[in-house]
Amino acid sequence: MTSVAQTPHSHGAVVPKASRAEQFASFDVEAFETPGGREEIWRFTPMRRLRGLHDGSAPATGELTVEVDGPDVTVETVGRDDDRLGAAGTPGDRVAAQAYSSFTTATVLTVPQEVRAGVTTVTLTGPGEGKVAYAHLQVRAERFAEAVVVLDHRGSGTVADNVEILVGDGAKLTVVSVHDWADDAVQVSAHHAKLGRDATLRHHLVSLGGDLVRVSPTAVFAAPGGDAELNGLYFADAGQHIELRTFADHAQPNCKSNVTYKGALQGDGARTVWIGDVLIRAAAEGTETFELNRNLVLTEGARADSVPNLEIETGEIAGAGHASATGRFDDEQLFYLQARGIPEGVARRLVVRGFFHELLMKIGVPEIRERLEAAIEAELEAVGA
Repeated sequence: MTSVAQTPHSHGAVVPKASRAEQFASFDVEAFETPGGREEIWRFTPMRRLRGLHDGSAPATGELTVEVDGPDVTVETVGRDDDRLGAAGTPGDRVAAQAYSSFTTATVLTVPQEVRAGVTTVTLTGPGEGKVAYAHLQVRAERFAEAVVVLDHRGSGTVADNVEILVGDGAKLTVVSVHDWADDAVQVSAHHAKLGRDATLRHHLVSLGGDLVRVSPTAVFAAPGGDAELNGLYFADAGQHIELRTFADHAQPNCKSNVTYKGALQGDGARTVWIGDVLIRAAAEGTETFELNRNLVLTEGARADSVPNLEIETGEIAGAGHASATGRFDDEQLFYLQARGIPEGVARRLVVRGFFHELLMKIGVPEIRERLEAAIEAELEAVGA
């Protein structure tokens, strides 16, 4: 059977009737029509702010600098002809295809078979204000390997890139992708994750900076027994656009996925978009999945769109569901804190910290967690919460 949820969510959005399984994908940028903004996958994106990434009018004028620091991993700079590239997934939109067609060299980071590596940090620095860069990164955790990889995005410029994440049979990989760009930066990024048999992926995405940031994490199950957790934390300021589009593609039996994204917004014109797609194909019996999105609007003039989509092609599943909510401060929580002598401003900060606490605690890298806590504190100070 096929079941597509039709529940309305924030701002009247509903689940589209078209199947995610039918979405076109290609490595060839010319196979895609130039998007105009009316297409389903682009209707929330302010196309004029993409600086030509979507229509071929933005040639590369700089590079995304990649620096890797970590034990027990191998790092290679490879050409476009390396036959490992593209193994995790095929671009599903024109910008991702443009990025794949435009990079000159790619970085391949490998955690060897059965190696338990420490924390590896990959620092990705933008090409500089006014410059454009296309890039490609592949992270490979081979059979029974374990690792934590931090992708730390920073700097200025315009960037389009693809990140491949390959999790081998029995491997356990955590990826923490921090998008802490300068105010001028624009990034459109596609993360393609493929999980082998009994593989485990923990993908944490954090978006704080930039003028426009659009990231699309996809998890594909290539064999039974996979377990993927996609978490996201984002904070948008005045005029900032953050768009995060998750996709869990269940094509194998007895796999699990759990998606939890939380965002806060403040300032005039602050905009966040979360689109959460889950597809349970006919062969994916025994699937267990759930997706959750929560948005906290801190000031007037900010807007959050939240659209969870759940498509089921088999009734033989362990469980599936989704939930979404957007709102202001919880008055009961504020009253409870103020009744105990806590000033309103301090009480509001405590509520926001509590809102993000669950996701911050899931990030198992203390230095990154502390940095994010400090960044959230700075955001709250800026609005006087």
